Amino acid sequence: MSAHEPLFRVALARAERDILAAQRLRYDVFVDELGGGGAMVDHARRLERDRFDPFFDHLVLIDERRDAASLDHVVGVYRVMRDDQARAAGQFYSEDEYDLAPLRADGRRLLELGRSCLHPDYRGGTAMYHLWSGLADYVDRHGIELMFGVASFHGTDTAALAEPLSLLHHRHLAPPDLRVRSRVFQSMELMPEDRIDRRRAMLKVPALIKAYLRLGGVVGEGAYIDRAFNTTDVCLVMDTGRMNPRQSALYSRGGAR
Repeated sequence: MSAHEPLFRVALARAERDILAAQRLRYDVFVDELGGGGAMVDHARRLERDRFDPFFDHLVLIDERRDAASLDHVVGVYRVMRDDQARAAGQFYSEDEYDLAPLRADGRRLLELGRSCLHPDYRGGTAMYHLWSGLADYVDRHGIELMFGVASFHGTDTAALAEPLSLLHHRHLAPPDLRVRSRVFQSMELMPEDRIDRRRAMLKVPALIKAYLRLGGVVGEGAYIDRAFNTTDVCLVMDTGRMNPRQSALYSRGGAR
């Protein structure tokens, strides 16, 4: 391995510096890059955080060749919350946006996924493979049966997103027993299915959402406009029991690119 190649390690953040580094990366991506904000964002220290952080596990991808002292070593993040952690928090994070009653009624073990991001220098390579493999280990260790979470399109202009949102509604809508619904409802059925150019629409779908779809993920009913984060959110649900062997293999190899 050359001195310039990353030396990856995936871990749950336990030390304060790792959690701070995760929040620093989130600031760089969600605030600087995407124009988001929030009541607890610390602009002076460049930390993106919220009241749910103490209740989540923070799965971090560390490049051991980067400087931990400067909080530069965390290059990928996944924030994950099990149902027992949600009870301690009083709710899942995404319950502010979506009615999760169908998932709660299902009775299986739940895991909420969120705040997934990579440092720009690590996109398009093997970094997401390592992060997703770490997530797969976490899911297996805790016996998770349903995964879900909001994933975002950049921007809040639904007219500009009409084709990809409509594609998700027509082709990837969750079955009734898992069909969560947006609390402040924004229809995703913005154009008829026969008017959608599927290839053009998929080019507008963010890579993370496409990765979830490849795993067999489905979307809830309706989008949610998150003006604080400057995003249009959809809720993805993944039933590990309904993943076929090919999808499961894709997940364990790291489905996002």
